[in-house]
Amino acid sequence: MLKSFRYLFLPFSFLYGGIVWIRNWLFDKNYLKSAAINFPVICVGNLAVGGTGKTPMVEYLIRILKNQYKIATLSRGYKRKTKGYGLADENTTALEIGDEPMQFHQKFPGVAVAVGEERLVAIPNILHDKPDTQVIILDDAFQHRVVRAGLNILLTDYNNLYTRDFPLPAGDLRDIKKSAIRADIIVVTKCKHKLSEDESEMIKKELAPADHQKVFFTEIMYANPYHLFSKKEIEITNDTAVLLVCGIANPKPLKSYLTTHVHTYDMLHYADHHIFKIDDLEDIQKQFGKVSSDKKIIITTEKDAVRLLKFENELKDFPVYVLPIEHHFMFNEGEQFNKMIINFIRSFDK
Repeated sequence: MLKSFRYLFLPFSFLYGGIVWIRNWLFDKNYLKSAAINFPVICVGNLAVGGTGKTPMVEYLIRILKNQYKIATLSRGYKRKTKGYGLADENTTALEIGDEPMQFHQKFPGVAVAVGEERLVAIPNILHDKPDTQVIILDDAFQHRVVRAGLNILLTDYNNLYTRDFPLPAGDLRDIKKSAIRADIIVVTKCKHKLSEDESEMIKKELAPADHQKVFFTEIMYANPYHLFSKKEIEITNDTAVLLVCGIANPKPLKSYLTTHVHTYDMLHYADHHIFKIDDLEDIQKQFGKVSSDKKIIITTEKDAVRLLKFENELKDFPVYVLPIEHHFMFNEGEQFNKMIINFIRSFDK
């Protein structure tokens, strides 16, 4: 969506969009080289900057594949303190690989989690270090055209479809709208709970998918929160007071969920991928002390949780809970999506 003040940046958006168009043209005409790998590589990405649900989509793919295939994920490792290729092990921290890869590493111990800015370099390294790998999932790599994934999954937020957005800095698009043609699957994420089939058809017409593209719709589902350290689950009730601590690009769905499920909530909102410091912990403790309720907890996201784990001593006496998030496919189309993914992987066995 284009907020009124962002109209001032439209000239810069046209300039940015033109530069991106030229870059894509150079790739399309093969002046800039891209490499296709004869191996099942699935890319999850978007055209906008953050907030479309890439991390839970990668996790969804892991869940449907992990019992059949040896999986590796490859991320850039945004805001990590290291550079180059790296493979997570038992001693790895979020500062070394980034918060999303650390989240994958903690939740799915059997999955190889790698980071590397240059995917074309990192993929052979993964296959060398983990030779039994059968599928590689590229996290947030739709714009990284040096590697040509075999299957591209493009996500767009129901509340800010790429068709209604503008390039940076006036809008949120980091790639031009026409780039959507490179996707094999388009997923409209964060849909309202009772999205009608008529409205979904209107959105499909607006997206105007090509013959080779399939459009799906998902809504956000929240599971029971679990304790940051003990992992014990609790149920949120409508008499609970919550302090929400989050550093994510788009907290609106989370705020909406809390509005309908808890008594009251306050929020400390940090920048996306915020690295928490001791001063932040003092702010959290002070703000939590101001919450006037006998039944109060702190809620954070899974992305933020991996950056808070290092403060166990400071937070051990506080009820800090993590709220998991998952994609739920609407209109009973989850099995169709799953089948498309499995069929893509199986095509390499022929």
